[in-house]
This record gives sequence, structure tokens and C-alpha cells, in this order.
Amino acid sequence: MKKLSYILLALGLSATSCKKFVTIDNAPNSLSPTDVYAADATATSAVVAMYTYYATTYSLQYYTWTAELLGDDVQYRYYSSTPGLAEYQNGNVTTTNNTLRYNQWYYPFYVVAQANSAIDGLTKSTTLTGSVKNQLLGESYFMRAFHFFYLNNFFGGVPLSLDPVALNNSALARSSKADVYAQIITDLKTAADLLPGTYTGTLHARVNKHAAEALLARVYLYQKDYANAVTYATKVIGATDVTYSLSDLATTFKNSSAETILQFATYYGYTSFGYRAAAATTIPDYYLYSNFMNQFETGDNRKTAWTDSLVSGGTTYRRVNKYKLGTATAGDEYYVILRLAEQYLIRAEANAQLNNISAAQADLDAVRNRAGLGNTTAATKDDLLTAIAQERKIELFGELGHRWFDLVRTGQADAVLSKVKSTWVPRDTLMPIPYQEILNNKNLTQNPGFE
Repeated sequence: MKKLSYILLALGLSATSCKKFVTIDNAPNSLSPTDVYAADATATSAVVAMYTYYATTYSLQYYTWTAELLGDDVQYRYYSSTPGLAEYQNGNVTTTNNTLRYNQWYYPFYVVAQANSAIDGLTKSTTLTGSVKNQLLGESYFMRAFHFFYLNNFFGGVPLSLDPVALNNSALARSSKADVYAQIITDLKTAADLLPGTYTGTLHARVNKHAAEALLARVYLYQKDYANAVTYATKVIGATDVTYSLSDLATTFKNSSAETILQFATYYGYTSFGYRAAAATTIPDYYLYSNFMNQFETGDNRKTAWTDSLVSGGTTYRRVNKYKLGTATAGDEYYVILRLAEQYLIRAEANAQLNNISAAQADLDAVRNRAGLGNTTAATKDDLLTAIAQERKIELFGELGHRWFDLVRTGQADAVLSKVKSTWVPRDTLMPIPYQEILNNKNLTQNPGFE
């Protein structure tokens, strides 16, 4: 009877305290999700915070660092404290690499989770100003698509975490790469429909309609849907509500550049991406392969405008000099996410694939002429595709891994990288799913060759 009374007491306490176990009170000085998305100001703060979350900034940096090291333009100056980055440069990323787990997997999914929460809260809200609600929803859909794009291209299909309740996503299996792309396209089209073509503020530092269209053009190119790649790149290049133009090389990465389609603000107004140290005479963490400098044609002004060199200990280090500031208290450089030159090159490649030779030449020449070069001599489809690939390598080096993704999507990675990476094997065109994530979620499967 005594045991029974204890059991009944425990059950009684459970019944009276059930709400306490399942309902977590808000932290002091915080708002509930319902309250956050009830007013324009707090809803805007929640969404704008996604641009500067530590998870967002870490993702951006490591999208660049890891993908550039995987390619053949940028190398890393080793430190014993970060040996994991050597795996990217050598082409042998292991399943236990912490950079892989946190910076390429966990942080992107963290931002996706924030976007899911925002989409849910904004959709349910009935008290927001209509234009504000559309703007914030469009930004949230874009953020989710943007990070899924990188996850999909690094890992080759990932769990489609779309539920605002994080726990409901914890045991998802991987979706196919095609299905993830389908969701990305849906999100970006939704964003484009919701967003205005003009920008919020004077700088191009928040997502607008054309940012969604620009990322759509890239997605369609990667999927070999060349007609749609042309369509969406043309929407951006021909935009009338905002005027984009290829800027002078010296100002391309200024935060006021008319070439920028989207940039993410930084606290002090500078970003070196590790390409420039605070002291001008300090060797940067990341620098160019010396043979990359031989890729520039004679007279290409990008060589002097976007690279420089530093001699230390008798060794010459070739630096990426697109971002000029290594430190600042009030600088004028932000993270450039999307810019017009890429759209010209997307449209050029897509038109070449469609045998629209003169149109492809015109767009290629727009980029070449800005760099001080004459018109292309390539006149056939195959020659144009080779010329465009080379132009992408020279125009987009050091930026968010374009070179690496180009090699993979065009099937050139094995032939090119096996010559420059000491431990390269063909499986390395995909990153392994982090070992700890597979332990956490038994429904995750590993990429071939990493089992």
C-alpha cells in the first residue's frame, strides 16, 4: 500500500505539473514567436538578424575557404591549430573533419531552421503591414534556398528540413539532389514573386527580386536547363527598376558598386575573407597558386587590380586583392554574394549550349572588355564553352567557390585536380556526410567511398 501511495502521488504530481514539463516560459526580456511576428519592427529585426547570425557569417566564410581550397586557384598557409583545412587543399576530406561538420553542415542548417521559423511565423501573422510581410517572407525564402544550394552542391542531396519545429527534422533521410533543387527553385520563385525590384535602403544589402532571379539563373545553369538560365539572367541584366552595370575594376567590391546584386553587410565595413591580414606586410592565410598568375592574358587589368604580391622570407605570395581592407573601423566593403558579371557569364554559357553563338560572344565580350581585353576569337560552340570556362576562372576566382563548383558540374574535376592534389580520388567531388551526424541520425546515408 505504501508503494501504491508513492505511485499515486507521483502520478498526481505529473498530472498537475504536466504543463510545466511541456511549456517553456520565455526567457527574460524575450518575446514569444507569436509576439515577434505581430509587429513590423520586431518581425523585421528577426529576419534581418539572419544576415548577421554567427551561423550565417561562418557559413559564408567557409563556403569560400573550403570550396576555394578544393579547387585549383587558392591554397592555405598551414597552421598546426587548423590541420583540417589541409584536407581540403589535398583533396582528402575525412568524415571526422570538424570544419566539415560545423561550418559546412551545422551552421547552414541552423540558418535554414531560422528561415523555417520565420516563414511559419510570418505566414501565420495577421497583423503585419502587407508590404512588410511580403518583403520579410521573400527574404526568408531566399535565405533557405541560398543555404540549401550550397548544402546540395557540397554533399549531393541533404535532408529537406522545412518544418518550423526543429525536432521534426531530426530524423529525416537525405532527399535526392534533384528534389533539393526543386525545393530551391520553388523557394526562389516564391521569393521573386513576393519581393520588390528595388532595395530596402541605399545599399544592395538586403534581398530583392533580382537577387532571387540571379540565384535562379545559376541554379538553372547548374541543372543544364539553359533556356531558363538565359531567361532569368536576362531579367537581371535588363532590370529597369534597378540599374546594374559592370563597374570599374577598382570599385567592383565597394559596397556602393552598381555591379552588386546582393551583398551582406559587415559590422566594421570590411571583409578580407582571409586574403588580407590586418598588417599589410603579414602573409595572409589564403593566397593564390603561383601558376594561377600565368592564366591571365596579356593586358588583362584584373591581374593588377585584383591580385598583388608580398615577399616574405624570400618567398613571393600572390594575394587575392579583390577586397582591399584587412582591417577598418568604418570601411566600405561588404560580403559580395551576387554580382552582374556572373550573370553575363551564365547567359553566355547557356546561349553557347543553345548554339546562340553571337549572343554568347556578346556577353563574353562584355566581361572581357571591362577587363581591358579585346573581343573573343572563339566562334564555335566548343571553343566558346572553353573560353567561357576560362573567363569564369579569371573573373570569379576567390569568390564563394565558383571554380570548384564549375569543375564538378562540368565533369572536369577529376582530370584537373588529380594533377594538383596529392591525395585526390574521384569520390572527392562530394563531401562526406559528417560521421557524428550519421551517429545522431540513423536515417542518414553516407556518400560512396566514405563508408
